[in-house]
Amino acid sequence: MEQATSDSGWRGSQEGWLEAAYDSLLESGVDSVKILPLAKRLNLSRTSFYWFFKDREELLGALITRWREKNTGNLVRQSEAYAESLAEAMLNVFDCWLNKDLFDSQFEFAVRSWALQSPEILAEVQEADRVRVEALGRMFMRFGYEEGPADVRARTTYLVQIGYISMQSREDLALRMKRIPEYIAIYTGQIPQQRELDRFFARHGYKPE
Repeated sequence: MEQATSDSGWRGSQEGWLEAAYDSLLESGVDSVKILPLAKRLNLSRTSFYWFFKDREELLGALITRWREKNTGNLVRQSEAYAESLAEAMLNVFDCWLNKDLFDSQFEFAVRSWALQSPEILAEVQEADRVRVEALGRMFMRFGYEEGPADVRARTTYLVQIGYISMQSREDLALRMKRIPEYIAIYTGQIPQQRELDRFFARHGYKPE
């Protein structure tokens, strides 16, 4: 037990190294994700890194896995969540845009910036885009849209949000919530019911004035 505690203390942990890499990526881009600066950030020796990762490439791969599992995985799950109507299904997807635990927009921006200098990461982003758009398309089809119109609506929904992220657009919560019913109507062709909006607002701790 004492040995395990000692090892954890001077080596850190795999999650600790990954979290430091994540923070550096968001703050300064992928070029800042290097072993020695991360060791200094964590106040650990450089050699302790190698208890958890073979090399920097493996660490970068772990970052991409985290991004893929969180942002793509949760968006797909939200698109498949139970909903009584298409409007409510879209509100489930909108949970991603308001809950960092479901979809990390800063992480998304950092990975897309990284893709500008790496063909391998660009391929990862393009695959994520494909998976996400297809999931949204299936959601529309579940509620009666044919494949073609479903694809167009899925792309409209998704590309607008990616535009928000790429432009680093900022809105206060009240303004964004005020706009959401109109977004839902535009994307789905349905006006959300008040009870659907009430459930959505409650999930995000918002009380309309």
